[in-house]
Amino acid sequence: MTPALSIVIIGRNEGERLTRCLHSVNLSWGLEGKAEVIYVDSGSTDGSPQAAGKFGAQVIVLHGGIQTAARARNAGWQRASAPYILFLDGDTILNPHFVPTALKVIESDPGIAAVWGHRRELYPERSIYNRVLDLDWIYPAGDTDFCGGDVLMRRSALAQLEGYDPGLIAGEEPELCRRLRARGYCIVHIDAPMTRHDLNMTRFSQYWRRAMRAGHAYSEVSNRFHGSADPMWLQESRRNVRNGSFWITWLVVSIILLAFRNIWILPWLALLIALSVRSAWKGRSRAPGQKSLLLLYGIHSQLQQIPILAGQLRYFLNRHSGKQRTPIEYKGEAGA
Repeated sequence: MTPALSIVIIGRNEGERLTRCLHSVNLSWGLEGKAEVIYVDSGSTDGSPQAAGKFGAQVIVLHGGIQTAARARNAGWQRASAPYILFLDGDTILNPHFVPTALKVIESDPGIAAVWGHRRELYPERSIYNRVLDLDWIYPAGDTDFCGGDVLMRRSALAQLEGYDPGLIAGEEPELCRRLRARGYCIVHIDAPMTRHDLNMTRFSQYWRRAMRAGHAYSEVSNRFHGSADPMWLQESRRNVRNGSFWITWLVVSIILLAFRNIWILPWLALLIALSVRSAWKGRSRAPGQKSLLLLYGIHSQLQQIPILAGQLRYFLNRHSGKQRTPIEYKGEAGA
């Protein structure tokens, strides 16, 4: 009998996080006997495939080539047999009520290709990075131009477009959504909890590389659609170049001028605080009443432009030199 839903979980060395994710899927309301679970592993060395097998999941292990999330998701949905595919990252916990809520939405209109809900951090209190980046997951409900990695999708729409682009090392979800919208499909963000995510970010180096990954995605995707009727991320990419260059230039000049008079760093700090306060005010609905957190989020919104610019430069340098692109990893293994 064909299952009503296929759940595709992707991961690499998620350890305990994967076990937790699989457990949440088994507990999800209404899924018992109605869903197949497929786990796609991208070269784990921690026994993740064996752990997934113990939960009754079909296991696919990818070998060789560039291990990208897009490649893993494609392997999963191509194995799947249900008309709807729920994609999950292995470091998430599924809300037990998301699936029935999302299925009602996607089944109500054949023009809806994807439905996603709210993803929030599981442990925002464990680090300043978790707390600040938790706010990045907050989006208003309604029709959207994109979705994230956790999403319920119509299999026929995926098949029509041959799924995700396996060559992208980042930004594969928005790129797919652009192609879906070009075919007349809608992407819907519903006002419902979907997943809890374990970012597990404790070091500045992780934060830097995550932002670099975003910059790489902005450049690669915007370059692909440059000159088209829908130049996706072109404005964002140009703004990142401008803002990142601005902060780096002014900081370098201020440091040089410190040798003559230490007051020169003050204008840089004053502008940073002013723009951060502005960003905090604009994003105040993300954390009502939490002024200190919003200020940190404002600072993050400004200074992340520097590593984003570094990621953009990395893309163009690799493209110019013909160097093979490799995924930009920023997460440690579970427990690391």
